[in-house]
Amino acid sequence: MEWVFNKLIPQYILRRLKKNLDLQKAIVNTGWLFFDRIFRMGVGFFVGTWIARYLGPEQYGMLSYTQAFVALFASLATLGLDSIVIREIVKIPDKKNEILGSAFFLKLVGGLVTLIIINVTILYIRPENKVVFWMLFISSCSYIFQSFDTIDFWFQSQLQSKYTVYAKNFSFIIVSILKIVLIIINASVIWFAATFLIEAFLGAIGLIIVYRLCKLKIFRWTVDFNIVKLLLNESWPLILSGIVVMIYMRIDQIMLGQILGDEEVGIYTAALRLSEIWYFIPATIVASVAPIITKTKVNNNAAYFNQIQKLFNILSLIAFPIAITMTFLSSPLVTMLYGKGYLESGEVLSIHIWTAIFVFLGVGRNPWLLNEGLTRFSFATNSMGALVNILLNIVSIPRFGAVGAAVATLVSQIIASYLMNLFYRKTRPLFIMQSKAICFYWILLRIKALLHK
Repeated sequence: MEWVFNKLIPQYILRRLKKNLDLQKAIVNTGWLFFDRIFRMGVGFFVGTWIARYLGPEQYGMLSYTQAFVALFASLATLGLDSIVIREIVKIPDKKNEILGSAFFLKLVGGLVTLIIINVTILYIRPENKVVFWMLFISSCSYIFQSFDTIDFWFQSQLQSKYTVYAKNFSFIIVSILKIVLIIINASVIWFAATFLIEAFLGAIGLIIVYRLCKLKIFRWTVDFNIVKLLLNESWPLILSGIVVMIYMRIDQIMLGQILGDEEVGIYTAALRLSEIWYFIPATIVASVAPIITKTKVNNNAAYFNQIQKLFNILSLIAFPIAITMTFLSSPLVTMLYGKGYLESGEVLSIHIWTAIFVFLGVGRNPWLLNEGLTRFSFATNSMGALVNILLNIVSIPRFGAVGAAVATLVSQIIASYLMNLFYRKTRPLFIMQSKAICFYWILLRIKALLHK
C-alpha cells in the first residue's frame, strides 16, 4: 500500500506530506481501509446478489430480517467503545494494556447479555417461527467473538489498520467461498445465517495472530475497574445513541416483516444493499482523520474548526454524485442484478439513496461531538430520528409498503443528522458547517457550468 501511495501521488505533494508525518500516516491508513472496504464491497456484492437470486424474495427477506434484528442490538454488544478507547490510547499510551483489557472485558459481557436479550425478544414477537429463532440464535453468537475486535482499536490508534485488513479479509474470503458452496449444494437458508458466526470466529483468530506477530501479547491485558467505570461513564450515551441509530436504520425491515411479511423485506433489502454499500466511505475517512483532528484541537482551535469544515466539504462532494447517479440507474441496475422478481426494488432505491448525503454528514460530525463532550446530544438527535421513523413507518408501510419505509428513513435521517443541530446552541456551528458543505457542492457545479459556457 505504501508503494501504491508513493506511485500515485505527485512528488511535489509527497515532499510537502513528508513534513507532516501524521497526515501522511493518516492517508496511508485511509488507503488500507478503502482497499479493505472496496474489496469487501466487490466480493460481498457479487456473493450477496447471488444469494438473493438463489433464495428468492421470501427466503432472502427472512435472512435479511434476521440480520436486521441482530444489528438492532449491535450497539449494546459493542457498548459504543470504539472511538473512546482509541482516543484514550492516543492520550495515554502507557496505559494501553489496561485500556484494552478493560474494553475487552466490557465487550465480552456486552456480547453475552445481547445474545440473551435477542433470543428472549424473538421468542416473544415471533413465537411461531422456529426457523427464524434458530437463525437468530446462531447469528447472535457472533457477538461473543466480536469482543476480540478490541485488538483493532490498538491498530486504529496507531494508524496501522493494514493489520486488521489482513486478519478480517482472511475470514471474509473463506466465508465468501463457503457461501458459494452453500448455493451450489442447494443449502437451506439457516446455513447462510451460520456463516455470520463462522466469519466472526475466524476474524477473531486472525486478529489474535496479527497482534502476536506484531510482538504484542493479549495476556498482558489487565482489567482496571477504574478504567471500566471511565469507559462506561462516557460510552453509555453512545450505547443508547447507537441503539436508536440502528432502530431508525433497521426498524423499517423489522416492521415490514411484522406488517407485510418476509417477501416485502426481501424487496426492500435488495434496494438497501445498493444504497448502503457506500456508507463505508465516510466511516473510513473519519476513522483515519479523527486522531489528527483530536490532536489539532489541543494545539490550534482555529485550525481544528477548519479541519472539521474541510471534512464536511469532502464528504458532501462524494455523497451528492453517488445519490444523483444511483437515482437514474436504480431500476435497470436492480433488474440486471437481482432479476425481475425484485423489480419493485428500483423505486425504493431511487428514494433511499438520498439518505447517503445525510449519513455522510452525520458520520462527519462524530469527531466534533466527541471532542466537545456532546455525546449525549448524539443520543438526543438519534432518538428523535428513531421516533420519527417509527411513526412514519406505522402510517406509510401499510399503504405504500417498501417505498413508504424508504421515505420514512430519508426523512428521519435528515432530521437526526442535520436539522436537529440547528436547535441547540452548542451544535449550531455544526449546522452551519454542514449547510456550507451542502452548498459547496452546488456552488462547484455552478462554477463548472459557467466555465464551460
